[in-house]
Amino acid sequence: MSPRLAAPRGLPPRSAGIVVTALLLAVLAVPAPAIAQDPGAARFLGEPASATARQVADRAVSASDNRDRAFIVIDKALAQVFLFDRHGQLQGATRALLGSALGDNTVPGIGDRRISSIRPEERTTPAGRFVATMGHDPAGRTILWVDYASAIALHRVVTANPKERRLQRLVSGSASERRISYGCINVPVEFFERQVTPAFTGTGGIVYIIPETRSVGDSLLSSAK
Repeated sequence: MSPRLAAPRGLPPRSAGIVVTALLLAVLAVPAPAIAQDPGAARFLGEPASATARQVADRAVSASDNRDRAFIVIDKALAQVFLFDRHGQLQGATRALLGSALGDNTVPGIGDRRISSIRPEERTTPAGRFVATMGHDPAGRTILWVDYASAIALHRVVTANPKERRLQRLVSGSASERRISYGCINVPVEFFERQVTPAFTGTGGIVYIIPETRSVGDSLLSSAK
């Protein structure tokens, strides 16, 4: 897929750079060793997770909805990301920064708008099931495109604006503190490079974003996609 003319929501130009500090190490998960598992359930390997996140991951595995590819479950209510291999075994988990506005929908055409034109109430991380692929932003940085049309991506934490305190927010125990982005999912640099990139490179995968304003229902599972 060719890069968008507009950057994912909230990514700064290349010159702004990305700052990496030791604060990120506190939220990184060590990759889990391969362990045999029952085919009908995901394996969280002791990682704390909400009942809803477990339900979504279990159903993805039992229904083979991930199509034999790696998948991610994003729990918006808790601002957490869980990465699984194609068999449904947890490979890593981390806190994340999400859209500052509550809501599960996105504004049509928002992916083609300038960042400066996106109003505070439009800065949502949309819920749903997405076929995600590795790609690049216009500055050449590697990102995981989650919803290309809406310019939603999962990428390394952005620290271009010190006033936003994104590194500090990323390690905060308060989920509300981690609602700061224009809609993209910001994760620790090391988590993105060591776990997300190898899991999705060459094959892509599925990203399930749990809704926060409506019931989960069957909206996150669709083998037709």
